[in-house]
Amino acid sequence: MARSARGGLAGLGEEAAAAGGGDGDGREEEEEAERGRLFARWEAVASTHRVSLPRDMADPIVQMTRNNQAREAVPYVTLLQPEKCEEAAYEERQYPAGKWASVTKGEPLYEQSISMSFMKLMRYICKENSVGCYLGMTVPVLNEIHLTKEGTKLEREVITAYYLPGEFQQNPPVPMDPEIHITERAPLRVITRVFYGITTEETILREISLFWELLGCTDTVLRETYIVAAYENPSIPQRRNEIWFICQAE
Repeated sequence: MARSARGGLAGLGEEAAAAGGGDGDGREEEEEAERGRLFARWEAVASTHRVSLPRDMADPIVQMTRNNQAREAVPYVTLLQPEKCEEAAYEERQYPAGKWASVTKGEPLYEQSISMSFMKLMRYICKENSVGCYLGMTVPVLNEIHLTKEGTKLEREVITAYYLPGEFQQNPPVPMDPEIHITERAPLRVITRVFYGITTEETILREISLFWELLGCTDTVLRETYIVAAYENPSIPQRRNEIWFICQAE
């Protein structure tokens, strides 16, 4: 329905432009200026990640921004939510099996890997898929990471995954990009903790350490594989993230 409404508004805009060229030109100039502002904002963020933002990302950026409020949450069930100082210290959740679109990158920096992967996923979400339309955004986007044997650094390889919206779970649109793979992920039980701000190897290692201090000694979770869940786009400085500890299979 939302896509149809946007299409109708676009058609009305074209008719108005034909009837009164001046107004149409003004709207086009405003849209182009806004497009330029959005691109510049994302480009600035990309530069902090040491990534170059291609010009062809302008359209996906505009589309994602316009649809920012219509985001579908990945379904889950809360199993446990201990409180500390009247706030949830962490949360234990169960996620069902589901289909995800994922990209694997192994750039020198964690933030380079997730940025390059997310750009590919944005193109897929916005148009570069077998149905040729905007699929809809879901949150969170997951970044699966692995610690080195020493536990002091991250392995370079990062898997970035986007959950297919409910309407596409049974029949996922095929990606045009061969680096994007559609996979069925098994049910997942995790213990999660919220943190805010940018995500780098340094901040992630710190959050993992803090979470271990909070949980104490336990053998119920994996020690080498973790997930960083991102809830907001990279252009938001104090964006919400979660660190996920993955529970051992029972």
